[in-house]
Amino acid sequence: MKLYDCKMAPNPRRVRIFIAEKGLQIPAVEVSIVDGENLKPEYLKVNPRGLLPVLELDDGTRLDETQAICRYLEETHPEPNLMGRTTLERAQIESWQRHMEFDGMTAVSEVVRNSIPAFKSRGLPGVTQPVAAIPALVERGTQSVKRFYDRLEQRLKESEYVGGNRFSIADITALCVVDVAKNRINLPIPADNKQTQRWYEAVSARTSAKV
Repeated sequence: MKLYDCKMAPNPRRVRIFIAEKGLQIPAVEVSIVDGENLKPEYLKVNPRGLLPVLELDDGTRLDETQAICRYLEETHPEPNLMGRTTLERAQIESWQRHMEFDGMTAVSEVVRNSIPAFKSRGLPGVTQPVAAIPALVERGTQSVKRFYDRLEQRLKESEYVGGNRFSIADITALCVVDVAKNRINLPIPADNKQTQRWYEAVSARTSAKV
């Protein structure tokens, strides 16, 4: 197997963390989104959508979409379990994973895509024709990130981890959202969000978070 990766992007990092938690060693091919390498003909042969990550299997089959890649790795390498053991736990973890994507990842992506100069003509990911960024969307995304933090704090008052009582894929996604918000768009966890601070310290200390 090999992973088409981009070190600066959150979705490839989600897969890298998942791989690290599984204890797997999968070689990676770096594709720079900032430099537009994902939109060049060479990479579009790998994924015509121009998006990352992509996992290429030994037989040449390629999987895109972070959730699908993680699902494949979960089922081919079931331990440690990251997506739920029982029917109910799987549903709960998937629900919270989707919350983290829709409430968090979408929000930070809106700010990044519409505020960073490198994306001024690439306001949408994976589109080969120019799409102008919309600066007005930065404020909407910023407010959405703040709502995400409020909802995450409420959840972590009820649960040790995002998906339940143990670390899961939902925590991986949430961690990547927080790191992008903190490091790229200057929206760190609010100081009063004590449970989120507690959770963030714990998940950031995991070896997998260093990838």
